[in-house]
Amino acid sequence: MQACSLPWGIRRQPSPRGGPGLGAESRQDPALSGDGRLLASLELRSDRSTVLLQDRRSGQTLPLPLLRGQQPHSSPSLSWNGRYLALLVWRGGRRQVVINDRATNRLLPLPLQGDREAQRLSLAPDGRHLAVELVEGGQSRVEVFSLAEWLEPDPVPGSLGQAPASGSRP
Repeated sequence: MQACSLPWGIRRQPSPRGGPGLGAESRQDPALSGDGRLLASLELRSDRSTVLLQDRRSGQTLPLPLLRGQQPHSSPSLSWNGRYLALLVWRGGRRQVVINDRATNRLLPLPLQGDREAQRLSLAPDGRHLAVELVEGGQSRVEVFSLAEWLEPDPVPGSLGQAPASGSRP
């Protein structure tokens, strides 16, 4: 498939490929890393959704061994460089929020108090905050959690401590 032009100069890129069953037809709930290099999406496998993480340049599917056996997965979200993958997993008969730190190979659960159940989430590009849609007693609301004590930042270009790209001005 070739890239095609859309209105306003937007270009559609070919669907990622990387192995059997990774076509666009079987994928849903896409999330791109801030730098656009990694694509997380869900694929239905044996009646359970499984998160797939793919390097868009090579088409290679990257392993996520810490997430095996905790399906279904839902609501993937990536930090800027893809160090952190936040998502919902099935544990103990309910959805739970976890963050996969791919640099340290750790899986960090975000404990929720009470009968609150997570529905969707969104990770900040630097990985320091997480917005979660929670349902409790039939009421839905959004809460933002600080992860600063748990996670190192996944630096966003132009942020403190990150050198600007060559040719750019401060």
